[in-house]
Amino acid sequence: MPDRLPPCPHLPPAPAGLDAGLLTAHGSDRGAVFYLAALTYGQSLWQRRLPARAILCLDRALGADLRGDEPVLTAWPLPYAAMAWFLRHAPGDRFVGNPRVHFQHLADRMNAPRRDQRRWRAWACWALARVVRPDWPGDPKHRVDEPNLDQIGLRLDAHGIPGEAELWRRALAPEQ
Repeated sequence: MPDRLPPCPHLPPAPAGLDAGLLTAHGSDRGAVFYLAALTYGQSLWQRRLPARAILCLDRALGADLRGDEPVLTAWPLPYAAMAWFLRHAPGDRFVGNPRVHFQHLADRMNAPRRDQRRWRAWACWALARVVRPDWPGDPKHRVDEPNLDQIGLRLDAHGIPGEAELWRRALAPEQ
């Protein structure tokens, strides 16, 4: 078993030695620099065989306050493809939890800031988990109206950044 996992091709390279200080250094600023830091730290956690924590880092990146015109998004678009890649490649011998349930609860309990945007991003990741890993069950005790793919796409168009729904739809496709 390798000490490190191969890098996710949808995320920036991660230098050795990163820790959570990379994210906390930004304080309450959740802009483009924080976004890149969350992606990079997610890659670092993934390669260190910590898939559950890496997925949570992508959650943090999706919560960044971005308008859509930031240069970082050209090189590193919103991490729907990276999320799907993590879900597909999560090593069976490492804790990953149940991301489907995580996203279901997150979407239903989202609060400010940018509640609608962040809520629909969580539903988008929930849908990715359902498609990529249909073996992961939902939470039958959590009563919530689950949206369909069309509803999620429409809400991402309404509340996301330009082109976001299309990025998400491409991540739903089977891996090539």
